[in-house]
Amino acid sequence: MALISLKEINLAFGGPLIFDRLTLHIEAGERIALLGRNGAGKTTLMKVIAGQASIDDGEVFCQKNIQVAHLPQEVATDITGNVFDIVSSGLGKRGQLLVDYHHLTNQMHADNNPDLMRRLGNVQSELDHTKSWDLNGQVEEVISRMKLDPESDFEKLSGGQKRRVLLARALVLKPDIILLDEPTNHLDIDSIDWLEKFLKSYHGTVFFVTHDRMFMTHLATRIIELDRGKIFSWSCDYETFLKRKETALNMEESYWDTFDKKLAQEEIWIRQGVKARRCRSEGRVKALERLREEKKAQRKAIGNVHLKQQKADVAGHLIMKVSNLGFNYRDNCLIRDFSAKIMRGDKIGIIGPNGCGKTTLIRILLEKLEPTKGKARLGPNLQIAYYDQLREQLDNEKTVAQNICDGGDTIMINGKPRNIIGYLRDFLFSPDRAESPAKILSGGERNRLLLARLFTKPFNLLVMDEPTNDLDIETLELLEEMLLEYPGTLLLVSHDRAFLNNVVTSTLVFEGEGEINEYPGGYDDWLNQRKIAAPKPVTPKPKTENKITKPELPGRKITFKEKHELEAFPGKIEKLEAEQKELYAALTDTNFYQKDPKDIAKAKNRLTTLEDELHAAYERWEYLENLPE
Repeated sequence: MALISLKEINLAFGGPLIFDRLTLHIEAGERIALLGRNGAGKTTLMKVIAGQASIDDGEVFCQKNIQVAHLPQEVATDITGNVFDIVSSGLGKRGQLLVDYHHLTNQMHADNNPDLMRRLGNVQSELDHTKSWDLNGQVEEVISRMKLDPESDFEKLSGGQKRRVLLARALVLKPDIILLDEPTNHLDIDSIDWLEKFLKSYHGTVFFVTHDRMFMTHLATRIIELDRGKIFSWSCDYETFLKRKETALNMEESYWDTFDKKLAQEEIWIRQGVKARRCRSEGRVKALERLREEKKAQRKAIGNVHLKQQKADVAGHLIMKVSNLGFNYRDNCLIRDFSAKIMRGDKIGIIGPNGCGKTTLIRILLEKLEPTKGKARLGPNLQIAYYDQLREQLDNEKTVAQNICDGGDTIMINGKPRNIIGYLRDFLFSPDRAESPAKILSGGERNRLLLARLFTKPFNLLVMDEPTNDLDIETLELLEEMLLEYPGTLLLVSHDRAFLNNVVTSTLVFEGEGEINEYPGGYDDWLNQRKIAAPKPVTPKPKTENKITKPELPGRKITFKEKHELEAFPGKIEKLEAEQKELYAALTDTNFYQKDPKDIAKAKNRLTTLEDELHAAYERWEYLENLPE
């Protein structure tokens, strides 16, 4: 029996039906990804499932005593308290007991009076009675995993940190169904990796909306798509869905082509002369009426955004040069001795955990912020476009059209005038939406508006700080295609792993204590090279090959020959480590991967052999050192 069933539900907000006799069954243990264009009704559907929104018609069935947790896309403005309190509130009454216990314990430190002791004793008894002590560790674990300070004031956190708190609150209950609306927004890659692993091992049902294709590929066991008011279910993973969806769209297009031809033929027939009308059959007339009704009810698929860059001047060969760059914020070193050259045509991804300094680096590179030490110099003839993470370039009080063209009704695109309403249609804004204030737009619409604004000007250096948040997958893929064809230089901050893999040619990675390292390729390439470049510990795990097993120390003294061998070990190990260092440097050099694949494989194999030789040498050295003289 399904945990939750929606049966032929209808819902409209004054326009076309958001849900048109929609039916959906959610089974135990499924991990369901919900797809759909921005504005299709995905968030509304999640609210219906969570019992937070009503419907016009149809039925919603839930199993008795089912627990549902919901992470909304937007952060509510009325949430107050510290992180521990808010996460604990996801546990209901027992969570409130934990909150009371912590508050009373803190008060006891300041004022140890009898009334506090009595109240604390009552709370402790209730925690014992409800067997709630283990929940404290549950709360602390999820807070730690989300990299949060339990004592932080929620109202003072950044938007991304608030999202992590609410995600922790949804996860801590371990409910029967978790509803997650864009859970990866504003999470860094480490947090996304953790969330994937947590949800894969989760025994309940996961129902989620995401634009993160790698997250969906790793997690989803079923894909459902909300399209023009109806649900289409695909019992497969995301990659299989893409193939089946393409086939379905081709079939739909073929059907409507045939339908339109037939309707046109019947319309010609019904308009024929008097003689033809006298002999026409009543059945054929009724069939034509049915065709007309079907045509009237036809809802065309939502179009795609049209991205077209304006022509820009060619920049100089050197885009920017950074020398011994350093930046400290209070007592924290965000950037330490970073040097790099960025050349024309480079497409560079910037990766790192939240708060590490990615946006700070961007601002220094664009000469908007002075470094603590070192220099950042821009090259000549640059036309820069900056897509900021916080969407600060948008004026919420102005209309959508005014944010593009403040005054007048035309803009210049590649030297030609273009009507602003027609231009905004390319970004899926209807005339009514174009005249609406920007403050009412959804996250995805705000992103599309910023893209529309961005493409009104020519640029040869494009800087994008988290451009993928809230974009639907179709728009995201179109943006990818545009960036692949874009001849200029790109700096891209993103936690979207698939987007990085598909777009960038190299990555700058924040790897702790202000260190920034460059790797050729995208996200997966960085992972592979990081495994190669990270030196292994001196004491290895047991191996079946090339391993000298350390025997029990014999009851004898070291020989003259073994003394000679022992004295030679420092030089031998130094030589091996020097060769290892050279190979590390070669394998992290962009030009190295342009060599013959056989040479690349040979170098990697030699690196593995070197590691085994070093491990064996260290063990032999330790063995000889422990022999008595």
